[in-house]
Amino acid sequence: MKQWWEECGVQFECQMCGKCCGEEPGSIWVSEPEMQEISEFLKIDRSRLRKLYLVRRMGKISINEKENFDCVFLDEKTRKCGIYSVRPAQCRSFPFWDALMADKNMWDFYSSKCPGMDCGKHYTPEMVKELLKQYDS
Repeated sequence: MKQWWEECGVQFECQMCGKCCGEEPGSIWVSEPEMQEISEFLKIDRSRLRKLYLVRRMGKISINEKENFDCVFLDEKTRKCGIYSVRPAQCRSFPFWDALMADKNMWDFYSSKCPGMDCGKHYTPEMVKELLKQYDS
C-alpha cells in the first residue's frame, strides 16, 4: 500500500522553537551509546546522568521531563536544547517518525503545532524513505 507522502514527499525545516521538545507528555528513548555521548558532553559520569536526567519507562531508558512536560534539557527561556549536538536519534529524526509518516492525520495534527512542518526544505519520497530506513530501530 502506497504511503500518503510517496507521491510528492513532504516539506520540513526546523524552526528551533522547541515545541517538539515539550508541552505534552512523552518519552525520549536513549540508547547506551547515546547515554555515553550525553555523559561525555555534560562532563559527568553515566551514573550521575541516570540519577539527574534519565528515567526508566516500560523497560527502556528515557530522558526525564519537567513538571510542564518539557524535556529536562530544554532551556525554558530560549527554548533551545542544552544537548543539541548530542541529542538522541529520536530527537534528530523528528518529524520523520514511523507513526507520523504512516498516518496523514497524525502528520496534520503535529504540523498544526510545529511551524517547521509543511514549509521549508522539500524532502522527496526517496529522501523520506532513506530517512525512515536510517532511523528505523
